[in-house]
Amino acid sequence: MLKIISPKDFKTIPWKNGLGETTELAINEGANLDNFIWRLSIASVVNNGVFSDFSGYHRNLVLIEGKGISLQYDGKSSDRLIKLLDVASFDGGSKTQGELVDGAIKDFNIITSHGKVSPHVHCYIEHQQVVINLIANNLYFAYSLTDDIAVQVIEQESHVVPVGHLVKLSTKDSELKGGSSTVRLTGTNMIVVQLQINNT
Repeated sequence: MLKIISPKDFKTIPWKNGLGETTELAINEGANLDNFIWRLSIASVVNNGVFSDFSGYHRNLVLIEGKGISLQYDGKSSDRLIKLLDVASFDGGSKTQGELVDGAIKDFNIITSHGKVSPHVHCYIEHQQVVINLIANNLYFAYSLTDDIAVQVIEQESHVVPVGHLVKLSTKDSELKGGSSTVRLTGTNMIVVQLQINNT
């Protein structure tokens, strides 16, 4: 149910448009960049330009380092990420133009297949405890920018996850006691992701 993914297990993957590289933190089993259901990654953006085309996917992009970036979609709507852990949510098939505010940035990406996964992304800047009620066959991830994360799974021992590591939580129907299981995450500058896998 609990897996800690170390930075040594992350992979460096070229962008689809060939203009940079991404650190891939996790991807669904058996998948690759051309065919996946969900993917978590971190990328550096050092120049203005057009983002890779991820038609058929939804993107959530979180600012984790730098002074900000403006995103424009199909020359129409836009988002401006300025503060740490600001989030943009947009269609991966949009022609997305990124304009840096003042120098390079880093972003945390959650890319999910339309219709197959419903993503829920929450960011917590202040030091706090977040309670998650695990739902069967959903996936949960947590990542901290600056501090260790304390993970307490009810009725099990607690774990301390070092900064820069990715926490993965999952459960099956057979593992749930009384229909639910609870996890407490305590930390600062945390990104918490729930991936609701839709049965098709």
